[in-house]
Amino acid sequence: MNEYEGHWIMTFTGKKFYPLTPREEDVDIVDIAHALSLICRFTGHCRVFYSVAEHSLRVSNILPPELQLAGLLHDAAEAYLADVARPAKLKVIEDIEERILKTIFSKYGVPYPLPDEVKEADWIMVATEGRDLMPDTRDWYLPLPPLKKKIRPMSSRTAEFLFLNRFAELKGENNES
Repeated sequence: MNEYEGHWIMTFTGKKFYPLTPREEDVDIVDIAHALSLICRFTGHCRVFYSVAEHSLRVSNILPPELQLAGLLHDAAEAYLADVARPAKLKVIEDIEERILKTIFSKYGVPYPLPDEVKEADWIMVATEGRDLMPDTRDWYLPLPPLKKKIRPMSSRTAEFLFLNRFAELKGENNES
């Protein structure tokens, strides 16, 4: 018996997902979209609910076409681990998150590691989200400026729907895992 055999989570679609030993066959874009749409950014400390799915959509939308799928999936591991605040991310959590993200990227044909352009788009969205959704970002490290357009958060259902549609558009297929 594998020491991690009992260490799994049940996903939205009813799959068993093993965060410590992720497998491509256990990854499902429906699970990812659903979970990310229900996880609030900034560990829930923003003025209104704003999902990781919406954040991912927005990152994807500001990237060049060849990087948009990577942008959409850049936080996909959080569907299986939740969104841990940057100051609290221990090396152990980062390692597990990286293992899961590599598995997801491999399944969906996205090169790993993340290109710098995706990381930059993520920082642009952090600056924009901070300005529009947080009470005060004066003490934040923000290496890039926010977008001009203000964020008006969408519902979790809308974020899930749009995430799945964006994935299908970028992969050139229907909403299938």
